[in-house]
Amino acid sequence: MKKIQVPTREQVDAKSQAIFDQLKKQLGIVPNLYATIGYSSEALEAFLNFSGSAGKGSFTGKEIEAIKLAVSEANECKYCLAAHTALAKNQGFTQEETLELRATSIQDERLQAITTLARDITLNRARVNPTNLERFYAQGFEEKGLIDLIAVVHAISFTNYTHILTDVPVDFPKAEPLPVEV
Repeated sequence: MKKIQVPTREQVDAKSQAIFDQLKKQLGIVPNLYATIGYSSEALEAFLNFSGSAGKGSFTGKEIEAIKLAVSEANECKYCLAAHTALAKNQGFTQEETLELRATSIQDERLQAITTLARDITLNRARVNPTNLERFYAQGFEEKGLIDLIAVVHAISFTNYTHILTDVPVDFPKAEPLPVEV
């Protein structure tokens, strides 16, 4: 089977090179997964534009990271779990809270409703348990919130799937595994 390698700047087109330069300026690095998406400059540009705005109309940055952790756990993406654990901590979550978000067991009712519905959308291809949808609406969300949630689920699923199919090296500290229930 063909093994996908993380491309160097010279191995991508000029449009991806320009995006890499912007990422390096903003983040200090070009994450391996973004570099790999850069094999298609159109996909990288579209992804960054979409993911950069997905959910911002309804959710805080902290809530968006919570969604991304729940979905990445559901999709079993070790790259995105590592990246979004680090980003969630930057948003103010503790290590324990990142594990709770991934397990959809956080005590905060709003975060619980958001992450449970996000996980349900992911695992059941949007055929969600009506109770989870009602819990989401009970937190004050309306139609806009649901569409914004679907957008965030979609954006993180793209990177989840990209990593799962390419298995490029994870360049963030490894995410701690969830505790095993006995």
